[in-house]
Amino acid sequence: MPHNISLITTIAAALGAGLLFGYLATRLRLPALVGYLAAGIIIGPATPGFVADTALAGQLAEIGVMLMMFGVGLHFSLDDLWAVRKVALPGAVLQIAVATALGMVLAHYWGWTIGGGLVFGLALSVASTVVLLRALEERGILDSFNGRIAVGWLVVEDLVTVLVLVLLPALAGSLGGIAVDGHGAPIAPEDVNLWKTLAITLGQVGAFIVLMLVVGRKLFPWMLWQVARTGSRELFTLCVIAAAVGIAYASTHYFGVSFALGSFFAGMVLRESELAHRAAEESLPLRDAFAVLFFVSVGMLFEPSILVEQPLKLLAVVAIIVIGKSVAAFLLVLVLRYPAKTALMVSASLAQIGEFSFILAALGLSLKLMPVEGQSLILAGAIISIALNPVVFRVTKPLERWLGKNTALAAKFERPADPLAELPISVPHEHLRGQVVLVGYGRVGRRIAAALKEKGIPFVVAEQNREVVDQLRRDGINAVAGNAGEPAVLIQAHIAHAAMLVIATPDTFHVRAMIETARALNPNIKTVVRTHSDEEAELLRNERAGEIFMGEQELAKGMTAYVLSGLAQKQDKHH
Repeated sequence: MPHNISLITTIAAALGAGLLFGYLATRLRLPALVGYLAAGIIIGPATPGFVADTALAGQLAEIGVMLMMFGVGLHFSLDDLWAVRKVALPGAVLQIAVATALGMVLAHYWGWTIGGGLVFGLALSVASTVVLLRALEERGILDSFNGRIAVGWLVVEDLVTVLVLVLLPALAGSLGGIAVDGHGAPIAPEDVNLWKTLAITLGQVGAFIVLMLVVGRKLFPWMLWQVARTGSRELFTLCVIAAAVGIAYASTHYFGVSFALGSFFAGMVLRESELAHRAAEESLPLRDAFAVLFFVSVGMLFEPSILVEQPLKLLAVVAIIVIGKSVAAFLLVLVLRYPAKTALMVSASLAQIGEFSFILAALGLSLKLMPVEGQSLILAGAIISIALNPVVFRVTKPLERWLGKNTALAAKFERPADPLAELPISVPHEHLRGQVVLVGYGRVGRRIAAALKEKGIPFVVAEQNREVVDQLRRDGINAVAGNAGEPAVLIQAHIAHAAMLVIATPDTFHVRAMIETARALNPNIKTVVRTHSDEEAELLRNERAGEIFMGEQELAKGMTAYVLSGLAQKQDKHH
């Protein structure tokens, strides 16, 4: 038996402490991530007792970054991002700029360099995708319109941060730090040619991206299929993990690209395979385990003394994360002509920082751009903001209800004269008598609309996504933008003269409000509702919400009918 078992000791301590403190955090109704960070503090060098090997923990954290970014790549969809591009792209970029500026002003006041302030501000500007996804899943709004905007916003943030991670080592010398090449080797100041270094860095990144998108999109999905055909689950899982870690390592060794970007593109190219869903499932346990090791290792770097020595600085950092970023995001969403409820959701989603902030802080420290206290402030700010995030989400509910009761006030938040919020005068009068009002134009709504169009039945679509409404009008389909839970939207859809209200949106939070408005304006209207759970369906039946369709139930009916029909035909042949 070998005497040096520091790797085993570190993994055992990190996973054991992570389990214990993660469990305690969830019992206190906090994200488990807070518990993992606390576990790192307990087994780190800043607290008495057992101290894990920080060097080994750092390497395990690198694997955690690879696998987490691989998971982001596996779920990254250009189509989903494209659907919310007009709010997510400008909103995320401007919000990063505002939060970075706030951080730089604060750092300048503390006497830091421009480079230190830049890294610090960027670290405070990027929210945690892990925390957001878990928050949206817990509230059942991940697939809602507002949920898609929040996720799209964070995907843009992730891409901007990945770009920063690639460019920062080359730019560090001109920002007051130590410039390094793609392999992490220091470059002497006299040897630094900023434009040449930038061109080489972007050229290497470009070559890697082209290779992955041209060759990788064909090669790796094909390789995944070949392994899947063996029928071996272990080989399939091994292939997925080997691709994630192998591509990440090769991207750094041969192209000077960060582990994060390499593993992100590994996930993206494997997403092209029809086996991507299975790849995500098979790699999930290992990704989760190493994600825990990553957060624990981050906690090990935290200096608890910062809470006592620099309480005002920490308070300012938390204020930027929870208040500054949220207010900026809220105003940006309103300026982009989206409802106040959407602005509240996005601002609550961004009121925290996480994994990318830690990676940026570690990079800033290694490049001698940011002082050590900057990393401690970022870590402390992350722990506090993540712990406060469930509270921020809970606060949005009463605010939404308050805005719902004060419609005049809510209207003031919206930009006036929005042409997509009203039907054009040119819509023929006969199209607004006996029409179907279709709420939601997603996967289900799109099919219903196609069937109505084929039969020549007039209909009006009510959809929250303004880009979708804009495209529908270009295609000659009557549509209004807005939340159909608000009476003004259904009034614009001429619900008073409609024959039927079809609610095809997965967001069932406002269903009762839609039905109440429709029946108040049109007592004889028929309603058709889509739902996802037996509890919701039973509640809607008790309230006489009309015809109710549940996805799994209708799928079972269709499959059962096909099975029975096939068996009947087979029996008829025998007779």
